[in-house]
Amino acid sequence: MYNIATLNKISPVGLARLTDQYKVIDDIADANGVLVRSQNMHDIRFPEKLLAIARAGAGVNNIPLEKCADRGIVVFNTPGANANAVKELVLAAMLMSARNIPAALDWVKTLTSDVSSAVEKGKKQFAGSELKGKTLGIVGIGAIGVLIANAAKSLGMNVIGYTPFLTIDIAHQTDAGIPLVTEPDMLLEKSDYISLNAPANPSTEGMVNAEFIEKMKDGAVLLNFARDKLVKEDDLVAALESGKISEYITDFGTDGLLGKKGVVIVPHLGASTAEAEDNCASIAADEIMDYIENGNIRNSVNFPNTALPVKSGEKRIALMTKGVENPVDLAVKNLGITVTGVSGGTKGDYGYALVSTTDPITEVPKIEGVIKTRIL
Repeated sequence: MYNIATLNKISPVGLARLTDQYKVIDDIADANGVLVRSQNMHDIRFPEKLLAIARAGAGVNNIPLEKCADRGIVVFNTPGANANAVKELVLAAMLMSARNIPAALDWVKTLTSDVSSAVEKGKKQFAGSELKGKTLGIVGIGAIGVLIANAAKSLGMNVIGYTPFLTIDIAHQTDAGIPLVTEPDMLLEKSDYISLNAPANPSTEGMVNAEFIEKMKDGAVLLNFARDKLVKEDDLVAALESGKISEYITDFGTDGLLGKKGVVIVPHLGASTAEAEDNCASIAADEIMDYIENGNIRNSVNFPNTALPVKSGEKRIALMTKGVENPVDLAVKNLGITVTGVSGGTKGDYGYALVSTTDPITEVPKIEGVIKTRIL
C-alpha cells in the first residue's frame, strides 16, 4: 500500500484513478507520493520515503526542485492539461479589453432607476473596437500559446508568435500563416495585444522591463496569464501611468497593482474549470502511479523522461545520479546483472537509469555518483 498526500483540494476524478494499492492521506510525513496544486512546498520537510511529487498543473515554482532532485524525489507536472482553459480566459480578456466590459459593468452597477434611458445616454462612453484585423503577439509558443494563436487567427486577428526555441512539433501545431520568430522585437513593435505565455524561470524573470516595454507599440494591451514574476512591476506601473501601455489584464494580482490605473485583476482563474482540474489531476495521478510501480518517468521537470515496457517475470532497478555523464552506462557496468532492457538519460546535473533483468536481485551495490536506488 502506498500513501498519497494531497496538499490542496484535488479533483475527485483524478483521485478515482488511484488503484486499491493507494491510500489518500493528509499528512505528508507518511507519504510515498504527493499530489499538489498551488501549495507552497519550499519550507516543508520531506520524509525519507517520499518518492515523487506530481503538480496538477504546469507551473512548479511552488516546489523546491533542486532540493527534491538532491534527495531523489521526482517532480512531475501536467503540461497542456489546462491549456484550453487558459486559452479561453485569454480570449475573454482580449474581448473584455476591446469592448471596455469591466468599466461598463462597473458603471451599470451605479444605476438606480430608469435603466433603459440611462443606458442609451451613457453607452457611448464605452464604445470599443473589434479584434478582427488587430495584431496579437504571443510571447511563449508552448502548449497554451499555440492554442491561443490558432484561436485568435480564427477570430480574424493577425498573430505573431515568439519562442526562443522553435521546435518542429510547435511549428506543426501552429496554423499556417502564423509567423514564428526567435527574436521578440518585431512582435513588440506591431502588436496591439501582447499575451505573456512564457514559463517562469531565472531566464524569464523580469523579462517585461522598461527596455521590453519601450519596444512595444504605443497603447498596446498587455495580458499576463502566465506568472507575475515575468513582469517588473515598477516598470509596468510607470508605463501604465504614461499611457505607453493602455491596459494590463492579469491572472496574478499583487498588492502593488491594486487600484492602479489601467489594471484589471482576474483572481487566478486560468485553470479554474471543472474540466481542467479533472484533466490535471488525472494526468498527475497516472504519472505518479507509473513511477512508483514501474519506475517510468513522464513529464518530470527535474529528471529525464524514461520508460521501459513492463514484462512479466522481470525486475527493474532504478538509479538516480548527480554529476554523472552517462547514468545508463554506469548502471550497466556496475550492477552485475543480466540486462534485458535499459533506458535513461540526464537532465542538467541529474540523471536516471532504469534497468530490467530476470536475475533475482535483492540489493544494489553502492556506486559512486548514485544518490538513490530502487528495486521494483
